[in-house]
Amino acid sequence: MSSTPSLPEWSPAELVRRVAAAPKAELHVHIEGTLEPELAFAIGRHNGITLPYVSPEAMRRAYAFSDLQSFLDIYYAAATVLRTEEDFFDMAWAYLQKARADNVVRTEIFFDPQTHTVRGVPFETVVRGLSRALERARRELGISAALILCFLRHLSEREAFETLAQAEPFRDAFLGVGLDSGERGNPPEKFRDVFARCRKLGLHVVAHAGEEGPPASISGALDALGAERIDHGVRCLDDEAVVKRLVRDRIPLTVCPFSNVKLRVVDTLGHHPLPRLLAAGLRASVHSDDPAYFGGYVNDNLVDSCTTLGLTTADAYTLLRNSLESSFLEPTETARHVDRLNEVFEAPPV
Repeated sequence: MSSTPSLPEWSPAELVRRVAAAPKAELHVHIEGTLEPELAFAIGRHNGITLPYVSPEAMRRAYAFSDLQSFLDIYYAAATVLRTEEDFFDMAWAYLQKARADNVVRTEIFFDPQTHTVRGVPFETVVRGLSRALERARRELGISAALILCFLRHLSEREAFETLAQAEPFRDAFLGVGLDSGERGNPPEKFRDVFARCRKLGLHVVAHAGEEGPPASISGALDALGAERIDHGVRCLDDEAVVKRLVRDRIPLTVCPFSNVKLRVVDTLGHHPLPRLLAAGLRASVHSDDPAYFGGYVNDNLVDSCTTLGLTTADAYTLLRNSLESSFLEPTETARHVDRLNEVFEAPPV
């Protein structure tokens, strides 16, 4: 793996330019959370489904969330328009084009099959539509993309096992499993057995933890589920022992600043703990979570975090490199992207 280069301290404007141009991995993005209101309305009209808003603009104005659950209520309602394989293809293709514009070279995309199968949409319909978009992105956009199946933690472990049974015939279509939805009252330990089964199938394991939940939720995801990455994880700072463990074991944290602000995890972007995570030596990277709802895609999150939080050139480089090295890419591919990242940050100003 390439060594860390010696970097000059670029001006804020120059740093923003380099961050935007740099190769990056997006490891925390929910494909249903990329469904922009305009596309949701277009798909809804095609499928004869009426959303509870008069227009895309009115829908966007409703995005004033008080917490995670208030967001999820709208998120799940919008997903009801998705019915056909083409719907899932269109949603994913729209996101992948935005990812390419942000110089994303690798994306590991969450999808929530239970959100759709409960409405009678077959698992096969969901995964085939998404997979077609990923394959087209590989051919036409040069993006390496993979799927991570997420279980909804507000449902039961029995229902998670049922979803896994539906998914097993399509094992080659996804590389891992995750745990998302409302964290409060739904600890990782609730899903211990289904994740053990997933690990036996050779699937990678990630989990949302330490967003609204306490640091103990992070420990639970590591101990009960065998999580290799923690999605969010910002509450780790409330427990020094958890921080030390994450640093020692080099567990990645996929941090989503805009999401944390929108869902009231932090008051403002200026109060975000990202600088403290980096100062503690945590393996943090920046991602968009549900960009259609939270006001920006991955470059927006990175650029605004750099400028608002006064991050240094070294901080920005570390976040980008962490994203690449925290992915499930083959090491040779990761090294190639890191070499390109070094080129972008070491090149003389234009």
